[in-house]
Parts: sequence; C-alpha cells; structure tokens
Amino acid sequence: MALPNETRVIEWRRDDGFVLSTDRARLDIDRVQRFLGDESYWAQGISRELVLRSIEGAISVGLYDGGQQVGFARVLTDGARLAYLMDVFIDRNYRGRGLGSWLATAIRTHPDLITVSRWLLSTKDAHAVYARAGWSAVRHPDWLMEVFQDAPSTEASPTQPQLSERRS
Repeated sequence: MALPNETRVIEWRRDDGFVLSTDRARLDIDRVQRFLGDESYWAQGISRELVLRSIEGAISVGLYDGGQQVGFARVLTDGARLAYLMDVFIDRNYRGRGLGSWLATAIRTHPDLITVSRWLLSTKDAHAVYARAGWSAVRHPDWLMEVFQDAPSTEASPTQPQLSERRS
C-alpha cells in the first residue's frame, strides 16, 4: 500500500507567491537536514540518512518562495483517524509572515486526510503560531502517555525481538 503522498502531489498557493507542495522531488534534503540537525532543538545532530527515512515514512511538505525552499513539515498518519504534525520549520528570514500558521492550517485540508479527527503536534516555543491556525492545548492531557528516549540504544536487550528472515 502506497502512502497518500506517493499517489499524487498536492499543492497550496498563496496570493503572494508562496507554495506548499508534497512533491518529494522538490525537497532540498541538504537544507532540511541542516536545519533539523543544526538549528532545531528537537533533532540536533540528525543524520541525512535518518532525514531521508523520515521523509519516506511521512507526508512531507516543502514551503517554497519561487524555486527556493524556505520551510518544511512532516505529517505522520494512518490516513484515517490520526495525524501528527512534526519537524515544522520556517527559515528565520521568512518568519513573521504567517507562513507557519498557513502551513499548519493548509496541511489539515490535504484531501487524503479529510477523515482525520485527531491532529497532534509538540512545540516548546511556537504555541501562538499554531493557535492562529486553530490548534489548542490537548483537551485531555491525562489521556496521553509517552516513552521518550534521547538516544535509543543499538545494543540487544531482553525486550528486543529476535530478527530472522523468512524466505519462501
């Protein structure tokens, strides 16, 4: 089964020329990796390989001013009921123009996500940006739980499955 963004490209346009696009071929992977790995507080040091894997496993959206990528976001989703917006960034030279709020609003209109009833995101410092886009604090935070690991271990543990390849 293909991910929703593998079947078609979705684009949103603003009157001032900015474009949001799910076209992976347009993404400037070096720019995305540089921002996430060097400038973000949530993905410091992330490798290009992990950025590529994360893009492949999500609906990825680039924000463009002409041919230049000036923003990015990913949506993890089951395509039916739940979506998690993450890795959102707007180039610091483009902040203050409503682009982050536009992105956070527009992505919820993606035609493959119209049945999604629960959208989530996590932010340390951009609450006002998302509030302008209709987001609010979690209604029932006591319903949510998490497991958080700063650096997952690559060593085997008693709770890790034994991997084997099955050939037919």
